[in-house]
Amino acid sequence: MSGNGDGGTNAEKRPNELLNSWFVRSGWSKGELARQVNRRARQLGANHVSTDTSRVRRWLDGENPREPIPRILSELFSERFGCVVAVEDLGLRAAHQAPSVAGVDLPWTGPQTVALLGEFSRSDLMLARRGFLGTSLGLAAGPSLIEPMQRWLVPSPASPVEPPPPSSASARRGGLSGPELDQLASTIEMFRQWDAQCGGGLRRKAVVGQLHEVTDLLQESHPEPTARRLFGFAAELAELAGWMSYDVGLQPTAQKYFVLALHAAKEAGDKPLGSYILSSMSRQMIHLGRPDDALELIHLAQYGSRDCASPRTQAMLYAMEGRAYANMGQPGKCKRAVRMAEDTFADAADWDEPDPDWIGFFTEAELHGENSHSFRDLAYVAGRSPIYASLAEPLMAKAVELFSKDPDHQRSYALNLVGMATVHLLQSEPEQSTVMLGQAMKVAKKVRSERVNTRIRKTADTAARDYRELPAVRDITRLLAEELPEAVEAV
Repeated sequence: MSGNGDGGTNAEKRPNELLNSWFVRSGWSKGELARQVNRRARQLGANHVSTDTSRVRRWLDGENPREPIPRILSELFSERFGCVVAVEDLGLRAAHQAPSVAGVDLPWTGPQTVALLGEFSRSDLMLARRGFLGTSLGLAAGPSLIEPMQRWLVPSPASPVEPPPPSSASARRGGLSGPELDQLASTIEMFRQWDAQCGGGLRRKAVVGQLHEVTDLLQESHPEPTARRLFGFAAELAELAGWMSYDVGLQPTAQKYFVLALHAAKEAGDKPLGSYILSSMSRQMIHLGRPDDALELIHLAQYGSRDCASPRTQAMLYAMEGRAYANMGQPGKCKRAVRMAEDTFADAADWDEPDPDWIGFFTEAELHGENSHSFRDLAYVAGRSPIYASLAEPLMAKAVELFSKDPDHQRSYALNLVGMATVHLLQSEPEQSTVMLGQAMKVAKKVRSERVNTRIRKTADTAARDYRELPAVRDITRLLAEELPEAVEAV
């Protein structure tokens, strides 16, 4: 029966209670799940897979299917529930994958980091259509994600590993001058401004292309200061490519870029940048419903940069720690992290060294926005608590006010407008919520961000579910259907 892609029978097998639990909650029939598995297998090129209702029943009864079915089931249930559902969460055994496929457990060496960055960015440029890279990658979570990232803390060798011999093409380039490096830094700053103003969809491919160019440069021989600076540029570009991928909904692709960015930051010897990359990974884990993983990543970032990060960077990490604790339902620890974020941000005014450009987004508006979202998330976890909603409201209002005057961070403005809409819903104020959603839709039309669009749709759906009889809610639902763009293609 090899054509089914399943393992052999086992007379002692027991029902797979984990898989049964996810299956029942999904609402799918056995035939529906079988059809989805077959469809995804064809997308992967696994044309030998031919699943039917009886085969699904055997999985539920305890049979362990062969790859790629465990990975396909993980993807399908993750998409269904909006959070990472690992193969292990389904009670299935995962087949060993090579590091280039698995995406997170990679060698911490300079030449291999360069090679993997080049390979992945090239594949992204050649095959950048929605879902392609996602179907060839799996999302890592839990120990399979955290343990490889902990190696970021292991000291690098005293002397850097020599890069591979330059190719004939690279030998013709010659050395890099200081002005050329400064121009590259300015280009990265411009990309970051584009992302903040326009979202991840419009310029993602340009960032990936620049990353690929930098990895080409890293294959040449350079003095150590130049090599470290180039690794820093590669880390910033990979993080930004990951962030843009996250913003348009390409989650496995985003995670792979974040991991590669952390490797490059380690080669650059830039611990604060590494902590920032880990914070982006943490934010993704919160989005995917894994706050425990988010907290582990933030604590790793805090420990790794404890003696070198600026107050602004430390404040950002405390704010993300608060978000993780909020989503874990730990109000005391959340409130402490919020206070630490506020107190540490106040110290930034006395910091006499310039902050790197990548932390420039963390303004007073962003501080208020993050902390208000922490209290908002606490309210949801606590069963729509009006107490936590009342703590979120003034902070969210301040964030919206400040972002309304900031043309450079339109996506953040939209996200905080949606955040205010959710707070109004928590406070049983649906009319005010629809006003905020209307404003958010106007901004969303200027920002190509599936993350913004999804949050608007989700909040409008909540309003319609609870207050569908109100004219204002019916109006915003109609406006949403007419004006909000559908999911964008990654470009």
